[in-house]
Amino acid sequence: MSPLGWIITAGVVMALISLEGGLLYLFGLGGDNTLKRLMRPLVALAAGTMIGGALLHMMPEGLESYGNSLSFFIWVAAGFSLFFALEQLIHWHHCNRASAVCKDPMGYLVIVGDCLHHLLAGLAVGGAFVVDIRLGITIWLLAVAHEVPKELGDFAVLVHSGWSRRQALLYNFLSDLPFLAGGLLAWFGSHSIDVTFLVPMAAGQFIYIGASDLVPEINRHEKLGVNIINFLLFILGISFMAVIAVVKH
Repeated sequence: MSPLGWIITAGVVMALISLEGGLLYLFGLGGDNTLKRLMRPLVALAAGTMIGGALLHMMPEGLESYGNSLSFFIWVAAGFSLFFALEQLIHWHHCNRASAVCKDPMGYLVIVGDCLHHLLAGLAVGGAFVVDIRLGITIWLLAVAHEVPKELGDFAVLVHSGWSRRQALLYNFLSDLPFLAGGLLAWFGSHSIDVTFLVPMAAGQFIYIGASDLVPEINRHEKLGVNIINFLLFILGISFMAVIAVVKH
């Protein structure tokens, strides 16, 4: 399959993942307790796979293109900083709207934030497919590992904000479509510019998501047993990425 075919397939599947929350409710598993039980181990595993993927796949691949040059690490820092800035903007917007009289501002905030997040993620994955299909598949799988618990959480937030399940499902699906748009933008842009910089940028983005968003979510439990299980799942995620890296080379 061509890189464009992989990008389109990855974008469509990513959008379909947003429907998982509706499937849980369809089978009567959409309660808050069930979501929490499902999300904790998934988040721990996703944190390990994302950080492991960035360190063991994206950064080595980027170094092959850039060499041990300062520009490579600048792009990594740029990707990290870009997601940090995006999250700061979202939190600022939420804090400034918290006292406003408006319907479920948190729900709209989730949708807007998701659209921006998926657009940037689509650019990163699309750029990776252009550079190397195997790298694109790896980075896409890392994005999926992050999206599975994230989409469950987003769906729960929208329903909790007063949206109907049908509305939550529809808007959660629509907010995933910019992922495909970002992938296509990277593919079309590759015909006129060198998009290899998207690989180190993606590494920075994934390190930020894993270390800043996911690790804190699994590091806030008072029970030692829960923390140990979360840590082991985190190590399992890194180990999984390490095995794939060894097999690939």
